[in-house]
Amino acid sequence: MKKSVLLAALLAVAAAASAAVLKADPAKSSVSAVFKQMNVPIESKFKKHNIVIDYNAAAPDTSKATVEIETASLDLGEADMNAEVAKKDWFNSAQFPKATFVSTAIKSAGPGKLNVSGKLTIKGKAADVTFPITVKADGNKQIFDGALPIKRLAFNVGEGEWKDTGMVADEVTIKFHVVAQ
Repeated sequence: MKKSVLLAALLAVAAAASAAVLKADPAKSSVSAVFKQMNVPIESKFKKHNIVIDYNAAAPDTSKATVEIETASLDLGEADMNAEVAKKDWFNSAQFPKATFVSTAIKSAGPGKLNVSGKLTIKGKAADVTFPITVKADGNKQIFDGALPIKRLAFNVGEGEWKDTGMVADEVTIKFHVVAQ
């Protein structure tokens, strides 16, 4: 009986050591939107985000991730432009303060590579997405890097006169660098 209790305790410790809920370090992590305005590439960072990753390097398919981004925190470099993208035609941050991603599957794609699937919700519109990421250990931290291409109009980001893609392209890439522990 004592051996089975000891074995169960050791297995529980081993399982806890291999799987860990990681919280992103906001000072070292970044989420940005890359798009073209008048055919000029622009990268703007979201200043406020919350990223939680339940990551198991030994069994990635048991891992999960949740991302919340405050839409009004997009920094385009000018206060007027920041206020504009929070308005109804763009993110409508008053009604939809957060964009979210919740994973539904994380699969190994080779050493240091994962394919992540889940539901992306922006401005009340949800879509199933899949994208590759890289992951590497750095001491007691895990570093996740990736990019997710989307079409902004599929999420009604840019309504009214902004539906015209001549000024702001429909293609947007959400890039992220997450340092978590």
